[in-house]
Amino acid sequence: MRASMRTGLSRQAVRGAAAATRPLAATPCGGARCVASAPLRPPATNASPSLTWQRRGDSTVAMAKRKKGPKDGGGGGGSASSGGGGGGGGPKDAGERTNQKQVKSGGAYKEETRKIILSLDKIRKVAPNGKELLKNINLGMYLGAKIGILGANGSGKSSLMNILSGRDTNCEGNVFLAPGIKIGYLEQEPDLNDGATVGENVEAGVKAVKDKVAEFESISMAMAEEGADIDKLARKMDAMQTELDAINAWEIDRSMEQAMDALRCPPADALVANLSGGERRRVALARLLLSSPDILLLDEPTNHLDALSVAWLEQFLANFRGTVVAVTHDRYFLDNVAGWILELDRGSGIPFEGNYSEWLSSKAKRMAVEDRQQTSLNKTIERELEFISQQKKGQQKKGKARERQLDDLIAKASQHVKASNVDSITIPIGPRLGNIVVEASGLTKSFDDRMLLDNVSFSVPPGAVVGIIGGNGAGKSTLFRMIMGEMAPDRGELRLGDTVVPMYVDQSREALDPNKTLFEEIADGSDEVDLNGRKVSARSYCSWYNFKGNDQSKTVGNLSGGERNRLHLAKTLKQSGNLLLLDEPTNDLDVDTLRCLEEAIDNFAGSVLIVSHDRWFLDRIATHILAYEGDSQVTWFEGGYSDYERDRQSRGLGAAAPTRVKFRKLANV
Repeated sequence: MRASMRTGLSRQAVRGAAAATRPLAATPCGGARCVASAPLRPPATNASPSLTWQRRGDSTVAMAKRKKGPKDGGGGGGSASSGGGGGGGGPKDAGERTNQKQVKSGGAYKEETRKIILSLDKIRKVAPNGKELLKNINLGMYLGAKIGILGANGSGKSSLMNILSGRDTNCEGNVFLAPGIKIGYLEQEPDLNDGATVGENVEAGVKAVKDKVAEFESISMAMAEEGADIDKLARKMDAMQTELDAINAWEIDRSMEQAMDALRCPPADALVANLSGGERRRVALARLLLSSPDILLLDEPTNHLDALSVAWLEQFLANFRGTVVAVTHDRYFLDNVAGWILELDRGSGIPFEGNYSEWLSSKAKRMAVEDRQQTSLNKTIERELEFISQQKKGQQKKGKARERQLDDLIAKASQHVKASNVDSITIPIGPRLGNIVVEASGLTKSFDDRMLLDNVSFSVPPGAVVGIIGGNGAGKSTLFRMIMGEMAPDRGELRLGDTVVPMYVDQSREALDPNKTLFEEIADGSDEVDLNGRKVSARSYCSWYNFKGNDQSKTVGNLSGGERNRLHLAKTLKQSGNLLLLDEPTNDLDVDTLRCLEEAIDNFAGSVLIVSHDRWFLDRIATHILAYEGDSQVTWFEGGYSDYERDRQSRGLGAAAPTRVKFRKLANV
């Protein structure tokens, strides 16, 4: 993947204007099928947003002469002349040329080629509030590359995905797509047919394959008809057989069942209209993977997936022969899948060839260089200010020249301001915990004919951080509601200590008013926030969660998924308690916020129960694991996630692929 900017933070941008030797046929815009019917030109300086899509092939595109630049072009190791770059080349090369730079070895690169299939040229996107989300993005993608996109919440990740997919054309620049390339997109809120069943929605992804199988069978039947041209039909049948063998069409029904099982989809006959948001995403992901596009665009694909399903998805993507572009903050996922990282930082795209751990090391070095540059600029500015203040009237002309130089220095320094990160997360502590926090004894709970919890017993120690894992719908949130007194167990006892004061951050976010501003939602009509006796300015408290300046005036309805989650955390953590219940807190959060949340939990002098499938997060903070292992069985384990996973495999539970959650049936009385 290649992304090159003019900011000086990334390598030399790949430049070059594209012109079509003859117009391409136009089709309706939307998704991967949007093309331009006229030669493409760079947008005028003051032009309104205008994005052009074009499919291009070797015979239809002639490239203008490129500007000269260093051989080590942007994007993590390509060259300008070869269209190089991490995961792709310069914008000229979609489907036209290949980069001769050798593919690295390793699992993330085993399907990567040097054929460039999708390119962006001079992409610029401005938010409704005037914030420049993306500026001068130039990137190209190799067929088979595995690319992870990172950036703070609100940095433009989903905007970039919408541009790549063709959903968003309200921006400046050009998009080039190689002929015959099919794009599949998993949105944060996928569009499904609510009037159909789960099975019918998933089957829509394999309709083209099933239609080909039906055509093959019709040819077979036609060969038995009187007067049939056997030779012609046989040739057609032979060609179709080769195509169907290549896509494993004969096993399509079994592949559907495997994917739905592995992603823990609801039953095939369940109505989509009755599904939760997480269930809808799993159905949409199964449909997308089965449709076998050439480019997979995945916006937070691990949200609402349990650890076993995420592991299956990692293996699927590793063997996927097409290109994968994933916006995710699942750090193990990025380590295991990504061969390239594109970081969106202050509108710029900063490319890196390597996985998350390698990128993290590289970023630390880059930030150290920026720190030194910032320090040097600050010292120069201080000297200039001191010089100007000492000027005498007779030296006014020289002083004015110095002031102009100072303005230039300040402008230059502002380009090196560190990326906006979450300053801190503070969890107010309530009363001191006693020896008893949460104790379950013979806990049993069922819904309809499903037994969620069957004779479960455990005791949460003071100060423990318990990671709660298991399949979606297994009963994890039900346990939280019982702890909060919103539900009662069928049998057994669930006891909270006398000094326990719970704080509950659920995953619904329904309590947020979409019509309020962010500041109004947090401040709740007050200028100060009371953190267990500590008074903090409401605006300062907002800034702790990286809501600064004009961001505090955003309406809740216009926030990104990560920003809404951050707001939900900020609003709930104003309370003072000693037992914190977090239900999927890591969904949609950026890496910086996750680190701050980890640190806040480490420093919290209470107990924490966390429903999460973020394996890195759990390894970092969990002291115990409460695992829903299927068949209504729940296991209490002392140790972190990786320790638990090794124990699970030693018990013979780790070899098979994940299957849909199973419950013990209630006995008929």
